[in-house]
Amino acid sequence: MKRAQLAGTLDVTVMGLGTAPLGGLFAPVSDAGAEATIERAWSLGVRYFDTAPLYAFGLADRRLGRFLRHQERESFAVSTKVGRLLRPSGAAPAEDNHYKGTPAERPKLDYSYDGVMRSVEESLGRLGLDRVDVLLVHDPDEYYDEAVAGAFRALQRLRDDGTVRAIGAGMNQSEMLVRFAEAVPVDCFLLAGRYTLLDQGALKTLFPICLSRKIGIMLGGIYNSGILAGPGAGAKFNYEDADAALVTRARELEGLCRKHGTELKAAAIQFCMAHPAVTVALQGARSAAEVADNFAMAERPVPPEFWRELRERSLVDAHAPLPGEG
Repeated sequence: MKRAQLAGTLDVTVMGLGTAPLGGLFAPVSDAGAEATIERAWSLGVRYFDTAPLYAFGLADRRLGRFLRHQERESFAVSTKVGRLLRPSGAAPAEDNHYKGTPAERPKLDYSYDGVMRSVEESLGRLGLDRVDVLLVHDPDEYYDEAVAGAFRALQRLRDDGTVRAIGAGMNQSEMLVRFAEAVPVDCFLLAGRYTLLDQGALKTLFPICLSRKIGIMLGGIYNSGILAGPGAGAKFNYEDADAALVTRARELEGLCRKHGTELKAAAIQFCMAHPAVTVALQGARSAAEVADNFAMAERPVPPEFWRELRERSLVDAHAPLPGEG
């Protein structure tokens, strides 16, 4: 698998495995199924893995750690996130809206300096590793001031003393990431769902500042929670049921792919990777078969005529770079 430098500090594979589905996002996943999924990603050359305490409330961490702790530590890179501490919920918790088959612990928001330090220690315990490579402040949408004053101060200390290699934030919006880029010496961002075939919100705001400041971009949500993997009934967008207008747009894109003999998933991932600001594409999967399919899509031929018609029909922003251009 191709490799690249993330923010000039870390050698990574350009494709990574996101672990939210392994924690039962939308549907439960067995321990055996999660293990087979990670093993298949590894066999395909994936050496970058992203996790977070939020993903099934620690379950994704534990499943990923059970595999990685048996691998040579220098052979892979891991990112995790801070901002949530997992704590017992007391009474039997209600089933979560997104994660199924989870432990009883539930996340408690904490973007303080001390909270971040505890979060890192607890994440390492669940993973069974002595360190992670990238630390990201996770979804501080309503907590910008706390993140700058507390969380990022902790992350800078951990980077300065060599505990981690790179720091940044992971969010489902680009506007606050722009603010962080201007206020904090970050190395990278994980942007979920805001640069896809359906949403190019980061194109004119976040990406230019990241290019100018050499801030690496890891993209998640490339299929926008599933709608770009199959825009049928029940398709998800931004973790919720997609509205009719989005389904119509996705089906138009799917029809264009069929016209040119390719697949929507292939176009989705190759569109994302064509932007020079993007270093890593993170693909979530809940089975070994999904992993194989996702990574095959990165190599599936997409004819130049498809990209040309995509541009001519104004189905993406006119300024978005397309594969084969430049």
